[in-house]
Amino acid sequence: MIQTETETGALAGKYLTFALADEHYGIEILRVQEIVGLLPITRVPRLPDFVAGVVNLRGKVIPVVDLRQAFGMPPVELNDRTCIVIVRTTRSDGRTTVMGALVDEVSEVADLPSSAIEETPEFGVGVDTSFVKAIGRLEDRVVLLLDVDLVLSGQQLEIVERAAAAAERARTEGGS
Repeated sequence: MIQTETETGALAGKYLTFALADEHYGIEILRVQEIVGLLPITRVPRLPDFVAGVVNLRGKVIPVVDLRQAFGMPPVELNDRTCIVIVRTTRSDGRTTVMGALVDEVSEVADLPSSAIEETPEFGVGVDTSFVKAIGRLEDRVVLLLDVDLVLSGQQLEIVERAAAAAERARTEGGS
């Protein structure tokens, strides 16, 4: 998708930046509900690897997506820098989903002016980069600015929602 200068300028603003492996990513700060340290994650059987499981955040069951797995990166040991970024996604039908994104570490909240944002380059047929809104330049590094609504496909998001609903039912039926 080719973006005009006006569209790229509209992307200027504050982004929560985080790392996965040696790569840097950003999510619009207004889509971030909160950042929490690593909580105990309950794995839900028979779910794809990109769904790390669910967490209990102040009495609410939140599904957690392992962004490394979702992006095809190898898994790593979780450590004291690993965080869960709680985000709100909006589906094409208007429904919202709150989910956690497991990241290697949170970097900073960066204010990116339009002069530091460029359109996403074309990588050819068959390469889906629709979830990358644009490319940001921050000091000496490149930051992939993610469209949090498109990071997971509709089908993947359905799996995440079903996992959360099943875990919530189990929690309430179990009397927890």
